[in-house]
Amino acid sequence: MVDGQPITDQQSKVFSNQIPLDSIASMEVIAGAPPAEFGEKTSVVINATTRSGQGLTTPTGSVTTSYGSFGTSTVGINVGYGGPKWGNFVSASGLNTGRFLDPPEFTVIHAKGNEDNIFDRVDYQLSKADSIQLNLGFTRSWFQNPNSFDNVLHTGKTDPAGNPLSPTDQRSQIRTFNIAPSWTRLLSTNAVFTFGGFVRHDQYNYYPSRNLFDDLSPIQQESVAQDRTLTNAGLRTALSYVKGAHNIKLGATYQQTFLNENDNLGIVDTGLLPSLTDGSGNPCFVNGVALFSPCSDLLPYDLTRGGGLFAFRGHTDIKQLALYVQDQITKGNWSFNVGLRGDFYNGLTIHKEPEPRLGLAYNIKRTSTVLRLSYARVLETPFNENLIVASVGCDSPVLNPLLSCTSSSSTPLGPGWRNEFHAGLQQAVGKYLVFSGEYIWKYTHKAYDFSILGNTPIFFPIAWDRSKIPGFAGRVSVPNLHGFSAQMVFSTVSARFFLPQVSGAGATPSAPSGVFRIDHDEKFNQTTHLQYQPWQRGPWIGFNWRYDSGLVAGAVPFATDANTPVDLTGLTADQQMQAGLFCGNVFPTLTSRLTSCAPSQYGSTRVTIPAPGTKNDDHNPPRIAPRHLFDIAVGDDNIFRGDKYKWSLRVTAINVTNKVALYNFLSTFSGTHFLTPRTYTAELGFHF
Repeated sequence: MVDGQPITDQQSKVFSNQIPLDSIASMEVIAGAPPAEFGEKTSVVINATTRSGQGLTTPTGSVTTSYGSFGTSTVGINVGYGGPKWGNFVSASGLNTGRFLDPPEFTVIHAKGNEDNIFDRVDYQLSKADSIQLNLGFTRSWFQNPNSFDNVLHTGKTDPAGNPLSPTDQRSQIRTFNIAPSWTRLLSTNAVFTFGGFVRHDQYNYYPSRNLFDDLSPIQQESVAQDRTLTNAGLRTALSYVKGAHNIKLGATYQQTFLNENDNLGIVDTGLLPSLTDGSGNPCFVNGVALFSPCSDLLPYDLTRGGGLFAFRGHTDIKQLALYVQDQITKGNWSFNVGLRGDFYNGLTIHKEPEPRLGLAYNIKRTSTVLRLSYARVLETPFNENLIVASVGCDSPVLNPLLSCTSSSSTPLGPGWRNEFHAGLQQAVGKYLVFSGEYIWKYTHKAYDFSILGNTPIFFPIAWDRSKIPGFAGRVSVPNLHGFSAQMVFSTVSARFFLPQVSGAGATPSAPSGVFRIDHDEKFNQTTHLQYQPWQRGPWIGFNWRYDSGLVAGAVPFATDANTPVDLTGLTADQQMQAGLFCGNVFPTLTSRLTSCAPSQYGSTRVTIPAPGTKNDDHNPPRIAPRHLFDIAVGDDNIFRGDKYKWSLRVTAINVTNKVALYNFLSTFSGTHFLTPRTYTAELGFHF
């Protein structure tokens, strides 16, 4: 939420653009059960307040620029200025880099990108009781879809005429604008009324290679283009009342999300049709002739056989209404947060959900201890990105076999609902140490995840029958002690999903039940930050240590027993190298892959593979190998010791040991990605 505007759609680099970080004045992170005013996708609630220029009678701001590895350069400027009754804050920034997205290789190939970002907040006080605010924003990003060596070499692949292929050149562009006016009225010394509106628009364009056959690789059989828009418009209102022990807030939000999906698709693999069978399991493409469905449906769109592009056009309008009331009650050492929310969702499906919320905390002042318990019922709305094709794509005889559909009936995504419980403890140890920990248990009906189309950044939502996600999160912090400060955050999460898949492309609602872990599951991770500044007005040094025990990996070959050779033909040579597979002292190369290996000699340097006969999707899945990462930064926030004008300088080194490791491997959510190689960045800033 930004200044009261709900933003629940994906905000990562491959979905949408974010507002500039230097436009944020404060940020409240609610990791526990959310109060009633927050709804929809609420794994973590971030309530951000932007910077204002009101009251800044002298222009105040900064100009920063940086340059670093991979040709990464940034420039940014922000300035706030105003008077007692008005103010304007503007932030503008630009980024250009040779490594915009994390690539599927440690060697960076085809990963350039750039981004422009501007944000403007205008405040005006109409009277002692009335004030208005207007947020304006626009961002644009352009980036290449990173290549693997499979996309460069096209091993064993040519165009229909037998000519060699050039490296894959798939690109994306995202343009986002946001307009959010609001009016605030002080009704009395105890009551405040707020009314606002918002329009947020994302346009996502995905461009295939100029020669569509260059999109062909061992991991992609189709060339895809996309022009997708998401427009979220709505009204919000809230009334806050503070009296005695009570802090009451009630409000409503109505919003409509307009989705348009325009996709063009063509088959670029000559072997796709011959690999398909009809409904009886017989070949449907024999001697160059499409005999039955699905081959007869796909043949007009097989570019290798003179076909054209298939066009998918989808539109829907999702309506949502949320009503809530909550009260934060403080009585002695006790604090209560009670509330009720009601969500009404009308999209491709219709759902209504009452959502009680309850939280309580007790402060034991004698021991500096705070105990917390909370519960929330939450409506989980489906992801909007590619929602239409995921919901109705299986109805299309063309998309059905390409989306791995098992039936021709549509399986539209609708809201899920979650019960979540939190139990927490905060403990101060003297003046120099604070511990905060929380146990979390989430049980979700219709649990969401993403799937991916080929080697493209086109992700679409899917839903499983249910999920159970217990976990623990903690933080240990040391306040400033003679220039030294430290903080450690750690967590463990179990992400167990239950078959069958109930909606989204590829759903099989009648499939047998089972349990597996998605690639958010990790036994333990921690980040420790240490910082030391010997003098109050002098240079400082910071150090980060990150440890990950390893997320669940994708489809890694494994040994079913101690005697049967492991079949490795399901992975390309490049994928085997990405996973760090080996057989004894033999490693794959780009021109020579492993085909099989005795279990006693089989292993990986980057993935932890279960011992022969012990692999289990729930209790013992393959995982990314554990890793330690180290970052160092040194800087000075006031080089020349100025009072009104200050110069700052910072030098940062990320992954200083140049550790070669994976984030994930063949993830259903995002494919394969490597950690950032050793990276240096220098930043210079002028502050006024």
